[in-house]
Amino acid sequence: MKKVKVYQYDVFSKEPNKGNPAGVVLNRGELTDEEMQEIAFKVGFNETAFPVKSEVADFGIRFFTPRHEMSLCGHGTIAMVSALKTKGLLDNKTNFTIETKAGILPIKILSTHDDEVQITMGQATPQFQQFTGSKEKLAASIGLKLENLDEHFPILYGSTGTWTLLIPIKQLDVFAKMKPNNQMFPNVLKEMPWSSVHPFCLETYDPYANMHGRHFSSPFSGTIEDPVTGTASGVMGAYYARYIKNNNFGESLNLIIEQGQEIQKDGRVLVHISKNHDSYNVEIIGSTVYVKEFEVLL
Repeated sequence: MKKVKVYQYDVFSKEPNKGNPAGVVLNRGELTDEEMQEIAFKVGFNETAFPVKSEVADFGIRFFTPRHEMSLCGHGTIAMVSALKTKGLLDNKTNFTIETKAGILPIKILSTHDDEVQITMGQATPQFQQFTGSKEKLAASIGLKLENLDEHFPILYGSTGTWTLLIPIKQLDVFAKMKPNNQMFPNVLKEMPWSSVHPFCLETYDPYANMHGRHFSSPFSGTIEDPVTGTASGVMGAYYARYIKNNNFGESLNLIIEQGQEIQKDGRVLVHISKNHDSYNVEIIGSTVYVKEFEVLL
């Protein structure tokens, strides 16, 4: 039997048991792929993050859901960086790069006037692809009707490192009524059966927020819902810039994305968008709070 220590950080919140929990394991390079997958399964969070050595960046991070590896995870990255900083493993670096399966991404650690630490994470270049399936079946897969979808905006697969289906919804009040049938997703999402599903709207609980969302997992991941989603918030920001603002903004755009209110997680993701020729640079910014440590037996 092998004991592995796991640290829980809640991300996109300053309050424990809000935001999105991530597992962090600091056994750098000591675990096999099978062991990392077993740990993630036993931890049970949407993602558990593991540091690995890199020849092209300061270090690498790998991310595992309970059932498979992910290319990128926003809250897992921010949790990992927070853990490494707290434990003095970053050599006081505040600007560095990480290697992920979505590419090499820049990280910045910022301290605010009240000593809060915020971590800025660069995202991969935004990509979008059209959804051509049945809108009625799509609505039914999250417990809604066709009339709840907002026809003013397109339904698109989007990625800044991980693919999700962005579904515009007319009104905020139906978000509490959503009941995902995750097993339906692969048959509805014929172009990308492994994609997660991310309904959003422009009406928000927080008057300072720009967008509200929920995030329903692919059935292959072993989870149902992600409380507050960094990569999906990043691509939502790019969607907002292109399809809602129609590129009609200055050099940059700062957004507040809220998520998790319907499941008592209440998180915020800050998203910074800047123009880059015919695309965008996307960054997400988040806070973390340490919750606890525990052991997993392999």
